[in-house]
Amino acid sequence: MQKFSAYVVQKEDENVSGELVDLNLEDLTAGDVLIQVEYSSLNYKDMLAFQPHGGVIRNYPLIPGIDLAGTVVSSAVPDFQPGDQVLSTGYGLGVSHDGGLSQYAKLPAEWVLKLPAGLSTRDAMTYGTAGLTAGLSVNALLQAGMQPTDQVLVTGATGGVGSIATKILANLGYQNLTALIRKPQQVQVAQDLGATEVLDAATLKVGRPLQHQTFDYVLDTVGGDVTAALLAMLKNSGAMSVCGNVGGNQLTTSVLPFILRGVSLFGIDSVAPALLQKAAIWNKLATEWRVTDQLVVDEVTLVEVKDVLQKLQAGQHLGRTIVKIS
Repeated sequence: MQKFSAYVVQKEDENVSGELVDLNLEDLTAGDVLIQVEYSSLNYKDMLAFQPHGGVIRNYPLIPGIDLAGTVVSSAVPDFQPGDQVLSTGYGLGVSHDGGLSQYAKLPAEWVLKLPAGLSTRDAMTYGTAGLTAGLSVNALLQAGMQPTDQVLVTGATGGVGSIATKILANLGYQNLTALIRKPQQVQVAQDLGATEVLDAATLKVGRPLQHQTFDYVLDTVGGDVTAALLAMLKNSGAMSVCGNVGGNQLTTSVLPFILRGVSLFGIDSVAPALLQKAAIWNKLATEWRVTDQLVVDEVTLVEVKDVLQKLQAGQHLGRTIVKIS
């Protein structure tokens, strides 16, 4: 096979750099399934992979990219055959194992899912880890009792996870859907996604153990002080899901919302849930929760990856960006 293109991140002393290079299949980390990658996507975690102290990549050099979708070229296991269209997100992809920003990838079979019927490789990466995380978050709140008439807030509502979650909830008929925003230009985007109200993050009051009971459910993609402030605003028996840490890793809060209002807090792990759990969410994303044609999506090539990552780092990125590989 001829050489192929891939992004490779190198580290020398404290300097981290990523460049497009030509590789052979033998250069890839080992795996059971060889995939010709057609699409990947760019997430906040991918941006961190290019930072000196991003805490994402475990060993260098490595191909980043925590998502990929493509077609099986060869397989050492009977579950996958040449020609199967597949996807993979999470696990060690782009962290300890070569990831999706490459024309080819070799993956362990237990990391790979066949595409649900009706979902293309482009659709799969329009969702990517962001879509899976949004689906897991929505599912957790539905299981907690969330109903379309409840007061629901989504943080980071114009970002990757938040935009998909907002659109899913709007399509499910949620009538009191608030988007937490930080910048004026995000207002129209949130409303276009289906938010009925917007709330400026600057108005949140941090440090109060209990505040006015405002929301029945919160889908939080931010973390940090935002999570703490909104916990204090949950109504009796309300619930919050938390899936992100762009607002910080620390959670300074009180037990009072839990013991006086009986609220629940659900952590969302999109990296390593059981494959059957991931498959169930992907099937919903392909059917009753399908929103791929209603999202803000930019498509770029491998050459343009760095520009998008710079926007992510500067907080200037909206919606989803997918990378057309092959």
